[in-house]
Order: sequence, then structure tokens, then C-alpha cells
Amino acid sequence: MITDSIREGLPPNARRVFKGDIFEVWQWEQEMFDGSTHTFENIWRYPTVEIIATVGDKIFIEEQDQPDRKDIISLVSGRADQSEDMLAEAKRELLEETGHQSNNWRLLWKERVGGKILHDVHFFVARDCVQMQEQHLDAGERITTKLVSFDEFLALTEEPRFSSSQRFINHLLRMQMDAVKKEEFRAMIFGV
Repeated sequence: MITDSIREGLPPNARRVFKGDIFEVWQWEQEMFDGSTHTFENIWRYPTVEIIATVGDKIFIEEQDQPDRKDIISLVSGRADQSEDMLAEAKRELLEETGHQSNNWRLLWKERVGGKILHDVHFFVARDCVQMQEQHLDAGERITTKLVSFDEFLALTEEPRFSSSQRFINHLLRMQMDAVKKEEFRAMIFGV
């Protein structure tokens, strides 16, 4: 269950005026520099998790269709709408979308998409994944998983169908230009 405590970035006097399945609209009165007040608002979106999941020296990617988006490539990922425990949400998504589990998790970083739309993205590494079951996809998902090499993973920056945050794509681009950082990133992902 997601509570108001996870909605960082909203002022204490903000009140929710709309709740959808994915988005909420929050408004508050904001004092202006001349002493007048105006109504401000932000859109809050459920957090998402993105997982770099490894099996041996390979990394899972997904080729998928969803009702509103076709033919995309992504990391194992999803909306964290079951709880405020992002690691638990990442573990749930990995199991549902790939049928795999890992006992070796690491949070890479939490990214805040700011401005008028507040959205947190939590990037995890799940090492040494093992298959535990078949996929259990939502009715709106068609996902085919594929294992790729580290270099193929970095090359996703050249793939127009690759869907991830711009910060993550920029991170992958930097790895391609800096051999030292590339090897550090490889070690971070594979734990070597």
C-alpha cells in the first residue's frame, strides 16, 4: 500500500484533488513575492523500478508490447504500486516478468524526475538470477525476455526502441566513451 509519506517533493499543505490508477494531482496555495496567493499543482506518479538482471555474464532485456506502446525494448521494469518497499517491488517485477529470482541485489541509484511531474525511478542490479517459475504477466503485457552480452547491453543506446530514463541512457553512453568507467560498471553489475 502506498501512503502519503512516499510523496516526497509535495509541500505539507498540498491536498490531493484527483486520484487515477497511475497519476494523482495535488494542489496547494502558494504565497507569491508580492504577498498574494495562487494555486500551484503537481502531478505525482507511482514510482517505478528498473532492474539490470544478470544470468552468468548475460543481462536480461525485454522486448514487449503493451496496449498503448508497441515494439519496445526495456530493462525488467514496472510500476511500484503494491508497497513502499522498492526492493520488494523490484523482486516482484523480476519474478513476474522473467520467472527468475536473485539473492544478490544492489540499489544502483534513485532518480527523481522533477518539475511539475514528480516520479521516482529506482535502479537495481539483481545478480545471479535463477529461474523459479514461468512468467506471470499482466493482461496488458506481452513480454519476451532475451539475454544479451554486456557490450550488446551498452549498445542499446543506439536502439530507438529502447525505453529507459534519459539519465540511464546517458550513463550507458558515458560507459562507451570511458574504458575505465566501463569496466567499473561491468564490475558493479556482475560483482567481479
